[in-house]
Amino acid sequence: MKLVCTGCGKTFPGKAILYRCSHCEALLEVRYPEKIITQKRTWKGSGVWRYEPLLPTKPLVTLGEGNTGLHLCKNLSSSPFYVKHEGENPTGSFKDRGMTVGIAWAKKLGATTVACASTGNTSASLAAYAGRAGMRAIVLIPSGNVAMGKIAQALVHGAKVIQIDGNFDDAMRLVQQTDAYLLNSINPFRLEGQKTLAFEVCETLGRAPDTVILPMGNAGNISAIWKGFKEWKAAGRISTLPKMIGVQAAGANPIVRNLRGQNNSCTVAKPDTIATAIRIGAPVNWTKAIAAIRESRGDAVTVTDKEILAAQKLLAQKEGLFVEPASAAPVAHLLKTKRRGKVVCIATGHGLKDPEVILRGSPKWVKIKPDLRALQRVLR
Repeated sequence: MKLVCTGCGKTFPGKAILYRCSHCEALLEVRYPEKIITQKRTWKGSGVWRYEPLLPTKPLVTLGEGNTGLHLCKNLSSSPFYVKHEGENPTGSFKDRGMTVGIAWAKKLGATTVACASTGNTSASLAAYAGRAGMRAIVLIPSGNVAMGKIAQALVHGAKVIQIDGNFDDAMRLVQQTDAYLLNSINPFRLEGQKTLAFEVCETLGRAPDTVILPMGNAGNISAIWKGFKEWKAAGRISTLPKMIGVQAAGANPIVRNLRGQNNSCTVAKPDTIATAIRIGAPVNWTKAIAAIRESRGDAVTVTDKEILAAQKLLAQKEGLFVEPASAAPVAHLLKTKRRGKVVCIATGHGLKDPEVILRGSPKWVKIKPDLRALQRVLR
């Protein structure tokens, strides 16, 4: 196993504590010998660690993550599609897939303090897994709108939560200057856990989907899942690869703008969206994300906050799936387009992560006296 620069191709030892190439500053990727990928084997267990032979370490720290539901949705469109509900993970988001591997790797390296910048989900996951591992967790959150459900998780799990006077991108720049072991998606070992979503989808469907649609914030997940599909194909377990469609909110769409030739730096100065999980203007993984989109012949697309909220309610009311706003973005895109074949939308987090959004946009409940006639009147 080694680390490979995605820019210049320079290689580094697997145990090197690096997040970027020391030569060209590009992002790194974990690579395994071909024989590890192609070896015929029988998979045992369930969840993320079912795929231990294709991961960099043993399950030193786990909360039973992975093995989330792939739900067939028939009530929202004439063309049924699937939703992979990552809100079914232990702390309620896809970050648990990456954190179980990232924390295990940190433990293997002898780290005692781990850190992240977060809009919420990463902080909750980091705090829970660090607590399980007996490590100190430091979390930097932005000012402004932060989902309180996520921050409550980080606090109850014992993290040191620090709010900075700035946005997520400011927090991301600052946390990289600390001495703590960094577990944002810039860490290639964390992304190894997230690729297992692709393995699960293929095993459940018995093939690769034709299209995968997912939200993009810091943009590590789309490249991680694409890597998973490629490794599964290299292992001879699927014969085709899906198109990867990344979805961003209209007010926080640097990757979309970059692909359209509107923004060479891939930044949005003041990102703004109701979907806090993807309110990111300078995604650190943008080069990996764009590579995954181009390699898969996919696309990056935009949806409005209005479309996101409408899709969130439809998923809940018609399919029984409660997801946070960012997780509804893929469905919002799908409902206004026509994509054929087997389509999988990735719902990255549970709706209980950000209940304030629902409460602000829903009718107030009615209060009555404990009387049957009063009840019948309001039910007319």
